[in-house]
Amino acid sequence: MIEAPQPLTEAARLAALRTYEILDTSPEQAYDDITFLASQICDTPIALVSLVDTDRQWFKSRIGLDATGTDRSVAFCAHAILDPSEVFVVDDATEDERFADNPLVAGDPEIRFYAGAPITTSEGHALGTLCVIDTKPRRLGPDEARALQALSRQVMTQLELRRVVAELEARHTELEASHSELAHLSMTDPLTSLVNRRALMAFLHAELERHKRYGHDLAVALIDLDDFKPYNDAHGHVAGDEALEAISRTLLNVSRRTDIAARYGGDELMLVLPDTNRHGAVQIAERFRTEVAGLAWPKGRITVSVGVAEANENTPTPESLIEAADAALYQAKASGRNRVA
Repeated sequence: MIEAPQPLTEAARLAALRTYEILDTSPEQAYDDITFLASQICDTPIALVSLVDTDRQWFKSRIGLDATGTDRSVAFCAHAILDPSEVFVVDDATEDERFADNPLVAGDPEIRFYAGAPITTSEGHALGTLCVIDTKPRRLGPDEARALQALSRQVMTQLELRRVVAELEARHTELEASHSELAHLSMTDPLTSLVNRRALMAFLHAELERHKRYGHDLAVALIDLDDFKPYNDAHGHVAGDEALEAISRTLLNVSRRTDIAARYGGDELMLVLPDTNRHGAVQIAERFRTEVAGLAWPKGRITVSVGVAEANENTPTPESLIEAADAALYQAKASGRNRVA
């Protein structure tokens, strides 16, 4: 037996084969249809789509053979890929010194006739073959050879199509991720990472409609940072931003999974509390106020005042509910700040 040498461009050929991510994949009807046609046209009991890997040949599709592959050292296809432009034909393997003592000839499946049309990329790399095999000697007619080459090109088309689909799916996944990220950014205040005002109003409108339709409780807490302008003037806007970020983190910590914490504008924050009445909202707001007051403030203590309002028949719109919370916030401010009203 004479083992086939490696093609001169073996490294590039293997790299090209890897790009199709086809090795060890499940059977597919498109490839099985091609092997069926090859066996019918050439009138052989065996037909294979064989891909030549580093040290094996692996069958993407097979008719008339149970094995899923063989060692590359005994593969007829390893010889066939040496000339990507021609059909490689062995009329009688027992009379060919390259194959006479090949175990695939001497033993199962007792190959006598072999014809393989290389599956060739546009760059000229033969990835494997579409081959037909018989257990008795015979010759391949010119029309059969042309048909086999035509079908091998169809195998290559399927491989290219597979790669394009994989690339499109990957691109689609990237676009979905980008869309999701853009959607998140469009709803998020960049400084505090809270929901921005536009998203807040949409969410509040939906929750108010749910309140009207089903009678679920709904409350909001409007939050204002006490004496924030003097703090900014004394310590600078960077320090002011840091303080706003710290208070926003505290608001997120006290909020529940179903709540929406938002930056309403400037130094005003808001917490929307679905399925929560006024008393429950006051408890959450009081906990938030206490935690803010207890924060370590290296450049001067900051407190918050909170106005709580509960939706009822007198709050037909999100704006009217916010107005009620704003009135309560004014009361908290007028009563001395650092309190909930």
